[in-house]
Amino acid sequence: MEDQVRKFIQSRFSEAVIREDNFRGDQSFFLKPEALYGICQAFMDDSELDVHFLADVTSVDWLGHEEEMGGRFEVVYNLYSIQHKYRFFLKVMLPAENPTVDSLTPLWNGANWLEREVWDMMGITFTGHPDLTKILTTDELEGHPLRRDFPLTYEVPQFNWNKDDPPEVLK
Repeated sequence: MEDQVRKFIQSRFSEAVIREDNFRGDQSFFLKPEALYGICQAFMDDSELDVHFLADVTSVDWLGHEEEMGGRFEVVYNLYSIQHKYRFFLKVMLPAENPTVDSLTPLWNGANWLEREVWDMMGITFTGHPDLTKILTTDELEGHPLRRDFPLTYEVPQFNWNKDDPPEVLK
């Protein structure tokens, strides 16, 4: 299946592929962000490959790391073919300023909450998303907690066993 996915992408979208990576048996394709939606649509339309499951969307902040040279943020799409029992990844690198990529919600309804989580925690905008609102953090929180430059804070969690302790004991 690895060769089939490679041939499919290379034959139809070779200009969109930045590089291919295979780490510990996981096949990944780094793509130009503007080509992501079209490639995913082509996978959905191809009955032979049968890639109809978007398992996850996540992101990485490469701030201060050598990988940042390709762009500060990496968005990772975990795709799976149930018929072939094969998983692979599509990745796009986005700049530090205005990190934006097209939403995949029109293709996969499940992308809705996955993209909202990435937006809330990392600040990556998904163009065309139907409801890009916070999903994990409070409305009052400013910023995106999984960014490497988000200020670290410390708060002692309150549990039923320590809720009545005076504040100086909690420090």
